[in-house]
Amino acid sequence: MDSVRIDKWLWAARFFKTRALAKKAIEGGKVEYDGARVKTSKTVETGALIKVPQGWDVWEVEVLAVSSQRRGAPEARELYRETPRSQARRERETESRRLANQAMTAPHGRPDKKQRRDIQRFQRQRPEE
Repeated sequence: MDSVRIDKWLWAARFFKTRALAKKAIEGGKVEYDGARVKTSKTVETGALIKVPQGWDVWEVEVLAVSSQRRGAPEARELYRETPRSQARRERETESRRLANQAMTAPHGRPDKKQRRDIQRFQRQRPEE
């Protein structure tokens, strides 16, 4: 396969579940191709660097192969290679999110009557101007 549109390649590489989601991300300016925003019709070439958002993370991948067919995950991983800088950044951000979640404490259920009254009293108070 010589040329494939970027939305089709992102779908085939399993970054998005549907081509429509890939198209939406591209048109929203979330996907970068060699450091620049692209249009959906951009053809993918081997050796290009693509930045793709995935949930909380942003993957920076180098295109190793071009395919327009969606296959299994192990075969899809052969289409790209994540850059070492991207891997390190994702791991660092994942760790910081994990630590931030540990520091937060969840509320222990609904407030009782006294706590509700205290909340209402606090909300009625106006700061002095």
